[in-house]
Amino acid sequence: MATENGTLYICGTPIGNLEDLSPRVQRVLGEVHLVAAEDTRHSGRLLQHFNIKKPLISYHEHNEAARTVELLERLHAGESVALISDAGMPGISDPGQYLVSAALAANIRVVPVPGPSAAITALVASGLPAERYVFEGFLPRQKGERTARIAALAAEERTIIIYEAPHRLVRTLTELAKVLGNRRAVLARELTKMHEEFISGDLTQLADGYTDKAPRGEYVVIIEGQTKNDEHKLDHAQMEQLLKTTLAEGVSVSEAARLVANQLGLSRRIVYQAALDYCKDRQ
Repeated sequence: MATENGTLYICGTPIGNLEDLSPRVQRVLGEVHLVAAEDTRHSGRLLQHFNIKKPLISYHEHNEAARTVELLERLHAGESVALISDAGMPGISDPGQYLVSAALAANIRVVPVPGPSAAITALVASGLPAERYVFEGFLPRQKGERTARIAALAAEERTIIIYEAPHRLVRTLTELAKVLGNRRAVLARELTKMHEEFISGDLTQLADGYTDKAPRGEYVVIIEGQTKNDEHKLDHAQMEQLLKTTLAEGVSVSEAARLVANQLGLSRRIVYQAALDYCKDRQ
């Protein structure tokens, strides 16, 4: 007889405070055959705290292709698997989407078991509008991709949520201020922990706040969306910043104007003239 497929559970784990591990997640972790974890050492301590004794297998960005094949085989053999990340919901700026997509394509049942999310936790306590928002996760590290992503966000009217590492925080805040304008923003760190902190201000103020001290810990950056009052100003600021960056990469004035006009939805003629003026000023 054919073996019935097992179930893949996507389980949310605490982002800091262990009391946030729900009773349902505890039950599921105790019932599955195997727990796939981003960091087995970190997750081992979590399971030990709740006296859950289950086999652990690593599942992270460097082995997800090979591990997915292995986990699908075990799921097809009838075993149930729980996927967890170091903190929060798997698949949200953490490994998980690859396995979920593969499991669904293989007709394996996928069950989400909700848990904490740093993005939502920070948003609801930020004081910025939470009715409509866009989650960007970590910005790209490559200069060209990063510039294009930030430029695209400048016209975003919804509240923007970004994750950032401490060593890139000041650079990111400064770049955002140049392109988006000096908008209201909130930094959230150490969420649900003893030293939880929310810092409000505009983007420049927040960057300047780390002049004499280094950022510590992972940050959630909540940024006010574009308003009608600053739309024209932002278009002009974006255009200038993007032209400078694009021309610095060695492309022609005509090509730079085409790329920037397409990104911002502006008239190519206006952008071309701005590019000419910029090059003329530099001579």
